[in-house]
Amino acid sequence: MGDTLNVAVLVGSLRRGSFSRKVAHAAIALASNSLSMEIVEIVDIGDLPFYNEDLEDASEKPSSWLTFRDRIRRVDGVLFVTPEYNRSVPGALKNALDVGSRPRVESIWSGKPCAVISVSLGALGAFGANHHLRQSFVFLDMPAMQQPEAYIGNAPSLFDGHGALTNEKTREFIQKIVTAFEQ
Repeated sequence: MGDTLNVAVLVGSLRRGSFSRKVAHAAIALASNSLSMEIVEIVDIGDLPFYNEDLEDASEKPSSWLTFRDRIRRVDGVLFVTPEYNRSVPGALKNALDVGSRPRVESIWSGKPCAVISVSLGALGAFGANHHLRQSFVFLDMPAMQQPEAYIGNAPSLFDGHGALTNEKTREFIQKIVTAFEQ
């Protein structure tokens, strides 16, 4: 492949000990040397002011918006790892999509390959959030990895008390996802 591909990892949960964050760390650890994957925390998505077009037209846009947009512009792709809130994506993640998509002619998302891993405490693996996010990808012009689909359920049973992934089948599955995304 030659050059290293830079991938931004956006975690939909703001909680430091979230299972989505643990899955994101597992994916990063399983990436080949051809992928440089990093959780975007220069500006935590929870610190982005809600998108408001009035702020876009102000003499000074929020600095966190500018920092976030610049960070995402510089990557080759984006991996989203998210829980499900009310059969949808968390508000902070949706706001990050909105902040990055404006002004519309300068969207940071357009043409960026992406993938999504959804994570839940229950058996469904945050299916609703995964598909709701994919609807946004269509509008944002983000080519999304179609297979393998990545729903990780029963997350509390997959990690030890220190946050390390202990389930070998899940490790193999995450490896498959990361390898497919790289390709």
